[in-house]
Amino acid sequence: MSQKKPLNEIWFTRCPVPTATGIAHALGWFDEEFAADGIRVATIQDAPQMSRHHYDHEVSTLIREGGSLLALAARAQRAPTRLIGLTWIDEAQAIIVRPDSGIVEPRHLQGVRVALPAYIERDISAHVRGSSIARGMSLAGIKGALGVAGLSLDAVEFVEVGSGQQSRGAGNLGDLWAGLDALLTGAVDAVYVKGASAVEAARRRGLVVGIDLDQYPERRMRVNNGTPRPITVHESLLESHFDIVVRFLAQTLRAADWAADNLQAVYTILKRETRAGDVGVAAAYRDGFHRHLHPDLSAERLGLLKLQKTFMWVHGFLDADFDLEGWADPRPLAAARELLEHRVLLEDSKAQV
Repeated sequence: MSQKKPLNEIWFTRCPVPTATGIAHALGWFDEEFAADGIRVATIQDAPQMSRHHYDHEVSTLIREGGSLLALAARAQRAPTRLIGLTWIDEAQAIIVRPDSGIVEPRHLQGVRVALPAYIERDISAHVRGSSIARGMSLAGIKGALGVAGLSLDAVEFVEVGSGQQSRGAGNLGDLWAGLDALLTGAVDAVYVKGASAVEAARRRGLVVGIDLDQYPERRMRVNNGTPRPITVHESLLESHFDIVVRFLAQTLRAADWAADNLQAVYTILKRETRAGDVGVAAAYRDGFHRHLHPDLSAERLGLLKLQKTFMWVHGFLDADFDLEGWADPRPLAAARELLEHRVLLEDSKAQV
């Protein structure tokens, strides 16, 4: 039997949203976990030369907590990844309108012009569809809003906006919220947005939230790129260094536990993660979100991700369909929970001596 190759570096990446991964990194817990092993834990967000790898799964030592559009598209292209966790964080999904629009309920979208961002132009041809995040999020968001009112996508008129060029910085999403400018000029009547920075961008332009999608209780209407959000890992890392993946996840679970009791500290971290201010972060992340950062692979979340996969397949964001349940591997997360529980019990016993 061949010996496994020594590991001296782990890469991870996450989106600019609340994640237990980002919190664990901010608290220095990954460095603390792996220092004795001589393993460097690096984040793609701090390495511009690695930025393209947020959009693919070519780095075998990468752990990714990011949007489903890229993760599902990569798997459809037969990327050797496994799904090891799912999170659900409501993060200010909204339909933005002009103050005098009269659009305050989903039924008011009937017949209006809605912004649909252009497909992004990428030098990685296989990733054009999965990387067209603004288009995928907007289409799914409008579909969800219309669904609340029992309407379908043909109830609105879509107007393509943006150039499809990649923007620099802030995730390289390219014209992410170009629809806001189109809304100001009167070219469209409604724009889907998501997250703290989008809320702030709309307010700076004098635009308002017409429909707050987070207020509607049925989660299936809010299924989108980040709801639920997958945690994926390269198969080779899982097979060769299962214990390392488990320990990484244990620190993620520990950070989620910590966040539940430290809201203000979480907000401080979030301002750095989202590049937003106090108002934007508070408006986007509310209703006890900090108590629900734990990943799981529950039947409910897998079912919601399956809705997203079906949406992507039907609307041309996937190259092929695939078996979602077969992609999921619950072993590392279950082992991480056991490891964290063992460590907590050990610390408690030491404290009592």
